[in-house]
Amino acid sequence: MSFVKKILIIGTIVLIVVLGISYGIVKKMNISDRTTEETGGKQTVKKEEKSDKEKAEEYVEKMKPKIKEHLKEEDIHNFIKKITFEDKVEINPMGRIIVNGYINDNPDKFYFSADLIYDSNKVDGMSYPEDVGNRFTDWSEYTKKEKEEYIKTAYPDKKEREQYLRDIGELK
Repeated sequence: MSFVKKILIIGTIVLIVVLGISYGIVKKMNISDRTTEETGGKQTVKKEEKSDKEKAEEYVEKMKPKIKEHLKEEDIHNFIKKITFEDKVEINPMGRIIVNGYINDNPDKFYFSADLIYDSNKVDGMSYPEDVGNRFTDWSEYTKKEKEEYIKTAYPDKKEREQYLRDIGELK
């Protein structure tokens, strides 16, 4: 047998061994991502790990009380009577978890969005429309004239203005 043929045979054997080892490692990694769970008798069911979406949904459930607490801290006029969360949970391209909801059964006017980072255990961001922010405004920092002018501008409709004043506890 020529020297070149021996080299080719040895190279082929080494390649087959390397491929076999690689296949075994990949197969082992795929199996270790799953656990098995006995369901009774001889039957075994493979249990997949939770998806990112499932983990995010569980995290949101854990964080709902903190989101409520965050909103209540902003609510210096005790405007909030009820907080409702939407079922849909989003994971944005940056990996942040977004949960939406609304206040006092008014999803059109008093909605909010909470921004969470998985396992930070805090509300990392909160956004809401101007109408909600106005109800959190501490008017003690402004003159009576500034307050009246702003409210008239923000709520030109008399009914809306009166509702706003009721919401902040200044009109019964």
